[in-house]
Amino acid sequence: MSLETFFTALDGKGGHHRSVTLGATFRSFLTMERFDSIWASGPKGLIHSMSLFPRRLNRFLGAAAFAVAISSAISHPVEGCTRVLWNNHPGSLLVGRTMDWPESTQPILTVFPRGMARDGSRLGSEVVVSKNGLRWTSKYGSLVTTVYGIGTADGFNERGLAAHMLYFNACDFGARDISRPGLQAGLWAQYLLDNAATVPEALALLDRVQLVMVEAHGSKATVHLAIEDAQGDSAIIEYINGKAVVHHGKEFQLMTNDPSYDQQLELLKAQDFSKPSSTMPLPGNVNPSDRFQRAAYYLAMLPKPETERQGVASILALMRNVSVPFGAPYKGFGIYNTEYRTVIDLAQSRYYFELSTSPSVVWVDLQRFDLSPGADVQVLNPDNVDLTGNVTAGFSKAPQIPF
Repeated sequence: MSLETFFTALDGKGGHHRSVTLGATFRSFLTMERFDSIWASGPKGLIHSMSLFPRRLNRFLGAAAFAVAISSAISHPVEGCTRVLWNNHPGSLLVGRTMDWPESTQPILTVFPRGMARDGSRLGSEVVVSKNGLRWTSKYGSLVTTVYGIGTADGFNERGLAAHMLYFNACDFGARDISRPGLQAGLWAQYLLDNAATVPEALALLDRVQLVMVEAHGSKATVHLAIEDAQGDSAIIEYINGKAVVHHGKEFQLMTNDPSYDQQLELLKAQDFSKPSSTMPLPGNVNPSDRFQRAAYYLAMLPKPETERQGVASILALMRNVSVPFGAPYKGFGIYNTEYRTVIDLAQSRYYFELSTSPSVVWVDLQRFDLSPGADVQVLNPDNVDLTGNVTAGFSKAPQIPF
């Protein structure tokens, strides 16, 4: 829910008292910056902040009206996941992400060869784009982590383009325009990995298609996407009010969830990390803004890696720092702990995967696979406590091609 939507909810639900609407009353006591700060802390922070407001404000807030407004505010799904790109040092290019979700997303490590025929109108066996669905044949092989067997959440291709799909509650792809080929949102990342070698190529591809909202396992695919390539280029892509908002450049190293990327950058500017120390208070909770700011603080201090091993250990340490612990309350919606963490070494075409319920980190070398057209799709289920180290040889032919 946006700030203005919240005010409107108060105006519409609360009625009038002494000719002053509830929304107008809130505006009179809160600057936009102060409310944004409170709002970013989630409904619990909002409720706590209400106790600090002047008594005359509370006289305007009938209990029923307040309950309706808060109920509306917390009815939205929770956000999860963090992406960090470490492109500061020549010769080393690493990117990490966390997957935070209330249940298993059924992740399967999957290797796709070139020449895969795709149908962007399908969500599993169901046709979800009834008219002018996008179809294509993949140009590049890729190594990905699938989500519920119907799309790609994370991965990279043989040319060094990587993509990471994260939750974004404000996502709005707009009304369907059947003049443009439609692509169900769960295949957004895979479409780019199949057809682009660089960030500019990937961005150009998006001009030709329209993403279509879908729903699976009770959740809509309200997502945004981070991409990067072997040259260290980066882009954050969000759809807001039906329009693509793109932040393109090597400097865009971080992504979490709501609020919008523009707002995340503004919130980060308000932090002064110029004199880091062990006594500096850091945003330490699990909400998206705290994770964004904490990742920025520690990313700036990572020492230049001397080896790949040191680099991977460094970025994994950061991703663990911004992970959501088991049992941590998440905006009052329940538990959304980190399910897994990944690190991609784009310089070495190597994929590291750490399942939170497994004792070991595993890794896969994409260069060891046959990616020629017609080669088998290869899979590995990482939910196996016996897996450890290099598991490239442990992949086997997929019993069924997921999409």
